[in-house]
Formats: sequence, C-alpha cells, structure tokens
Amino acid sequence: MNQRDGFASGFLTGTIVGGIVGGVIGALLASQNANYEATGEFAEKRNSKLSDNNRLKRRQIKAAYSDQSIETARRSLEDKIAQLNETIDEVRLTLGQVNSNQPDSEQLPKDS
Repeated sequence: MNQRDGFASGFLTGTIVGGIVGGVIGALLASQNANYEATGEFAEKRNSKLSDNNRLKRRQIKAAYSDQSIETARRSLEDKIAQLNETIDEVRLTLGQVNSNQPDSEQLPKDS
C-alpha cells in the first residue's frame, strides 16, 4: 500500500507543478506575442512574407501557362481526341459486325 500512496501523491504533485509551470510559460509567451503585434512588426513581417510568396507563385503560374505551352497542350489534346474517335469508330464497326443479325450464306433460302 505504501508504494501506491507514494505514486498517487507524486503523480498529483507532478500534475500541479506541471500545470503551474505550463501556465506561466504560456502567459509569458502570450504577452510577448501581444507586445510584438502591438508594435506592428509582426504584421509587417507577415505581410511581406505573404506578398513574396504570392509573387513567386504568380511567376511560376505565368511560366507554366504561357501562351506557347497552352497552344502545345491544346494541339496535343486535339490529337488525342482524334485518336480516341478513330478507335471508337473501329470498335463500333467491329461490334456491329459481331452483333449484326445478317444471315449466313447457308441460311439463305435457295431459289428452286
């Protein structure tokens, strides 16, 4: 029983001390962040980082989607569509021949 009592009291003490230490650290960091935001430095740095990221992304998008690359992609898609249409027509013809109900030459009535 003595070990259980020691464990329970140690656990309870650790929880209380940890809560107090964590609360103090959280309060210090929150007040420091509030002072940082009040001076305006935080907003300036955040806005400059966002604008730099936006500029970089816009440049990448412009480079990727230039008029020449769009035209090349369009031509490639048109070629693929034409190939698909040809393949579809071939399959239709093949299935039409298989599924047609045309009588064979043996089934045709003979003229007598």
